[in-house]
Amino acid sequence: MEFLVYHRDRPGSLPLRRDLLEAHWSYMDRFEKEMIARGPAFDVADGERLVGSVHIVDLPDPEAARAFAFGEPAYQAGAIRDVLIRRWRNALGRTMGDFPGGRSGGDRFLVLGLGQGEPVDLEVPRDRDELIAYGPLLSDDGSAWLGTAALVRAPDAESARALLTVERYADVEVYAWEFGGRR
Repeated sequence: MEFLVYHRDRPGSLPLRRDLLEAHWSYMDRFEKEMIARGPAFDVADGERLVGSVHIVDLPDPEAARAFAFGEPAYQAGAIRDVLIRRWRNALGRTMGDFPGGRSGGDRFLVLGLGQGEPVDLEVPRDRDELIAYGPLLSDDGSAWLGTAALVRAPDAESARALLTVERYADVEVYAWEFGGRR
């Protein structure tokens, strides 16, 4: 089962996050085979202020996803304000390492469409070569659509937001994003 885990940083936690960077990477190294995509998210207004991190992982069940999310060292140390955990379906069938655009070049964004009503954006958009990851957010048992999540290369935040049918969501959040992992 695939899950999207989004850790939202507590304001002012960057010094603590920096202190925990090696512990974070060591923890994530344990999930290397399960990792579909990962990386830090930044305030889209300046692209500099860290606001969280996203991890898309293939784990056995919702309990394993919660253990993964809440065992993360920054969460354990109090650097994380809250955690969004949603079952996810990999509509592209690939990992971020398979992204044809590579790890650098162009602006990249995390787009979270928080669902309401009837499911929307279930089909992969036409320009899939700009998509790093794409798929629906689902309930733990996979029966209910709760939104859509994408990692995308786009010229700007508004273009990234336009990937979704915005008016059909309760909210659409867009963050600057970059490939994660050890450098």
